[in-house]
Amino acid sequence: MENKVTDFSGKWKMKSSENFEDLLKALGVNMFLRKMAAVAASSPSVEISQEGETLSIKTTTSIRTTYVSFTVGQSFNDATVDGRPCTCFPRWESDRKISCEQTLQKGEGPKTSWTRELTNDGELILTLTAGDVVCTRVYERE
Repeated sequence: MENKVTDFSGKWKMKSSENFEDLLKALGVNMFLRKMAAVAASSPSVEISQEGETLSIKTTTSIRTTYVSFTVGQSFNDATVDGRPCTCFPRWESDRKISCEQTLQKGEGPKTSWTRELTNDGELILTLTAGDVVCTRVYERE
């Protein structure tokens, strides 16, 4: 990996989202909570600060704010989209894309992961995967 690391820093607002409710369904979230989450998650604001390979991501919706900080290449504890504790291992898939495998700390569930990628035209693409369901969310800088 060369030294030039893509800078994900900035404030991001969501432009489009596909399959979020299907993703929650694949995770076994009940219909009532899926509907609430779909509304809350329809306009999240995301703030990313980055120093080298360490990223801090704050996601704010009308229901809750989540905060995660990690260094690419080092595992860390987090939670899946539906709130189950998991161990994550983020790595550079390319110089513009981070992928992260999530392993549940206990219990059973579909395999989950996410990627964050900066496109050439400056958009941030977040993909969330649960089993064979893929949710794609596109953000642009505020």
